[in-house]
Amino acid sequence: MQKSTEFEHPVTEVIKNRKSVRAYADRLIELQKINSLFEAVRWAPSSSNGQPWLYLYATKDQPELWNKLFDCLLEGNKLWAKDAPLLMISLARKNFIATDKPNHYAFYDLGAANAFLSIQAVELGLQLRQMGGYDHEKTKQNLNIPDTYLTGAMIAVGYPGDPASLPENLKVRELTPRDRFVQQEFIMNTTF
Repeated sequence: MQKSTEFEHPVTEVIKNRKSVRAYADRLIELQKINSLFEAVRWAPSSSNGQPWLYLYATKDQPELWNKLFDCLLEGNKLWAKDAPLLMISLARKNFIATDKPNHYAFYDLGAANAFLSIQAVELGLQLRQMGGYDHEKTKQNLNIPDTYLTGAMIAVGYPGDPASLPENLKVRELTPRDRFVQQEFIMNTTF
């Protein structure tokens, strides 16, 4: 399948500037910016306006909770996430609040909310990296997550740092230009 590092068509600058970084500056994120991230999430679209997301987060100046989140990461992510000033786990409520019926789109809605979060991060001069590389069962235990939620992406957020601070293999990956499948690989204007 064909990929390219170039934008084929115009998109907004925040999309152009979004990256999944691993290098973070040694700088805490201001509470106002954290609140702004979650305000963006608040306005994400969701099925029947169910807003099934929940975010459990900790800043580095909350070491007990931050370490509970960090402890759940797989070793490969711990190598760089140790410098992230903000860690969070995104969760999706399995059932609608209003009816207690299953919400079959909860995980889809959580993805939309995470996308809004990532775009708002760029707008604020931050970057984030979403991770599936964590121990889901340990996370549920460490954070006392009820069975009524699905665990989504673990997310590291911070001001972009110097890629030179990363181990060599990660530094190379951090500095490699992003590439994406070209549109002809994922859109159709016909049936199968």
